Amino acid sequence: MMKIICGVDVSKAKLDACIEPGAALASFDNTPAGIAELAAFCRQHGAELAVMEATGGYERLAFVLLWEAGMPCAMTNPSSVRLYAEAMGVLEKTDRIDASVIARFADAKNLQPTPAPTSTQQRMKALVARLRQVTDDLIVQKQRRSNLLDNAEILASLGEVITLLKRQSRTLEGEIASMIDDDPLWAHLSDTFRSIKGVADRTVAWLVADLPEIGTYSNKAIAKLVGVAPIANDSGKRRGKRPVRGGRAGVRSILFLVAATAARYDKSLGDFRDRLLAAGKEKMVVRIALARKLLVRLNAKARDARAQYANAT
Repeated sequence: MMKIICGVDVSKAKLDACIEPGAALASFDNTPAGIAELAAFCRQHGAELAVMEATGGYERLAFVLLWEAGMPCAMTNPSSVRLYAEAMGVLEKTDRIDASVIARFADAKNLQPTPAPTSTQQRMKALVARLRQVTDDLIVQKQRRSNLLDNAEILASLGEVITLLKRQSRTLEGEIASMIDDDPLWAHLSDTFRSIKGVADRTVAWLVADLPEIGTYSNKAIAKLVGVAPIANDSGKRRGKRPVRGGRAGVRSILFLVAATAARYDKSLGDFRDRLLAAGKEKMVVRIALARKLLVRLNAKARDARAQYANAT
């Protein structure tokens, strides 16, 4: 029997909703007041779940406030929804059609509620995102400074910006470290992760903020979630290349860097890399495989750390 699901198409200003089955339609402002009306609309029609796509940030307020209003929510991938629509012959695209397709996709996929982040998790994620921005800006400013020869005025201006960014970076790092120290589980995970040489404070922060599922998923599932799991591409006797696709780019990029560093100190990781290179594997394939192996180790350590923490409490 089909569940009653509210599909929500999110834009910066509007939330277009469709209840399936029944195709009850409504549109709301993407504001706290509008989201409260959306929650009432869901309850009025007996919706068991509200589903929306990850749209780069416009969905965050609705997701959090719907949970606070007691309405379970799930997030889904826009590309998956679009492919489902085309497979079902829905080639038209409007906000209301998209809302209906989201609801039908959620039922076909049997989507489960996505746990709502706590206020602490939201703050950690925001701090880490800002630290990433500051770090990227700092790299850009340093590159600009290195390209200048003798323009003292511009060099001084760049120096001021770099000093400010460094100060902000230190402040953000301090805030993040304090949050990790103050949370018993995060502190335990931090100690566990840092037992692998090459894993430092920023890696821990990235994992805590952007991969809170670590230690709760299987190794295969966590690799797929991050986007370092090879996807089968076989047909008959043909064995095609197995690409990776999707996943969490921020986590993947930090794993690439950390895995390369860890392989210098960990003999098993270094030997694994060397075997792949000796077998003629492409450098990018080796890079992905090394990141996946490190992720699997971190996931196993996180699983044990969570179990130890649960037993201790």
